Amino acid sequence: MDKYIEGNKAAWEEAFDNRDASWGTDIVERVNNEDYPFFNEDMKKVLKRTDTEGKVVGQFCCNNGRELLSLVKCGKASEGVGFDIAENQIAFANEKADELNLPCTFEAVNIFDIDDRFKEKLDVAMITIGALCWFDDLNKFFSIVSKCMKPGAVIVINEQHPCTNMLATAGDNEYDPDHKKECHFNYFEHEWTSNGGMYYITGKSYESKTFTDYTHSMSEIISGMCNNGIVVTGMQEFDYDISGGFPEIDHSGYPLSMIIEGRKY
Repeated sequence: MDKYIEGNKAAWEEAFDNRDASWGTDIVERVNNEDYPFFNEDMKKVLKRTDTEGKVVGQFCCNNGRELLSLVKCGKASEGVGFDIAENQIAFANEKADELNLPCTFEAVNIFDIDDRFKEKLDVAMITIGALCWFDDLNKFFSIVSKCMKPGAVIVINEQHPCTNMLATAGDNEYDPDHKKECHFNYFEHEWTSNGGMYYITGKSYESKTFTDYTHSMSEIISGMCNNGIVVTGMQEFDYDISGGFPEIDHSGYPLSMIIEGRKY
C-alpha cells in the first residue's frame, strides 16, 4: 500500500472512531422515508433517469454507505457494492444495510487493490464529493473503476469543480474574506497535507493523524476516464458548493461543483 494511502486509512479510521454522536444516526429513517436522500437536487435528477432498476450499482469511496443505500433503495437496484479504505466505516455501513434489509455489501479495501472478483460486475458506477482528491494518479484510479464496470455500464460523478483548487478557504493563511474568489494556488499541481482532523464527522477540531490529498485538473479527470474506455456522455457545471468549503460564494458565478456522466464502451 502506498504510504500516503496507508496514512489516510489511519486518519479516516481515527476520525470515525471520534465521530459526533449524531453522525450517521439518521440513515435508516431517511432511506426508509425520503426520496433519494443524501443527494442534491441535480444529482437526484440524473439518478432518476439512470436505469438502476434490477441492476448492480457500485460506489467508490462510499464513506459510511448512506448514498449507496439511498440509491439501491430508491433506484430499486438488485445489488449494491461499496468500497472504502476505512474498516470501521465499512463495518458501520454493513450494519446499516442489515438494518434496512437492503442487498448491499461494503468492502474495506484500498481502491487500487480491488481484485478480479469485481471485474465487469457493475451496471452503474457512482463517485460523489470528496473521492477523487484521495488519489495521486487518476489514470490508475479510473483503470480500476473501468475494470469493475460491464461493457455498456454507466458512471455518474458528482464532485467539487476543479476550479476550486485555486481558492483559499477560511483557515488558510492566504484566505481574504474581502476577496473570496481570488485565486491563490496552482490549478495544475498541488499536494495537501493536514493534521486538522475531519470536522464534518467529528464536529470538532483536533490534532489528527495526517491526511494527504491531491487536487486534479479537469483534463486529468476527463483523460483518466477516456484513457480507460469510458466515454463522457454528459457534463453539467454549477455555481453552488457541495464540499462545505465555499458556501459564501454560492451562486456568484464561480464554478463550484459538477456532474459528469460516462459510459464504458
